[in-house]
Amino acid sequence: MRHGNKVNHLGRKSDHRKAMLSNMANSLIEHKRINTTVAKAKALRGFVEPLITKSKNDSTHSRRTVFSYLKNKDAVSVLFRDIAPKVATRNGGYTRIIRTGYRLGDNAEMCMIELVDFNELLLAASAPKKTTRRSRKPAGAKTSESVSNEEGVVEATTEESTEAPESSTEESTEENN
Repeated sequence: MRHGNKVNHLGRKSDHRKAMLSNMANSLIEHKRINTTVAKAKALRGFVEPLITKSKNDSTHSRRTVFSYLKNKDAVSVLFRDIAPKVATRNGGYTRIIRTGYRLGDNAEMCMIELVDFNELLLAASAPKKTTRRSRKPAGAKTSESVSNEEGVVEATTEESTEAPESSTEESTEENN
């Protein structure tokens, strides 16, 4: 039983676990999305979210504190330059875990962990669609100035989309029977 054990040891010694979480956090910050097991993703979430919160305050002390966890200058600069301004208004919950199924070799439950504000597909779907102003004319009311038929006679025709051609619907029903 795990009474009161808040840390998932992930089957590793503490130094190995800290190095693994640091490397996974660097990858998450760099790529904005990584695939891993659910247990590692939950441990990573508890590791990286306080760092993102710390990055909202861009000071030398915050940068040094975050660097002591990540040990990667590039990841720290991306975190403070790109990620922190996007999550400035968010009060936590910077990551999302999406379960993707089970791994073939050992049947471990796999997932994708991603930064919430960097998923372009969901952001595009939630954004309001732009509406265009439409004219009051019916959409199909087009006039063609001159149409010539086989005899060389010039005619002026008007097409309207509100009128459906009856002959084409009758032909399609006869073909179905």
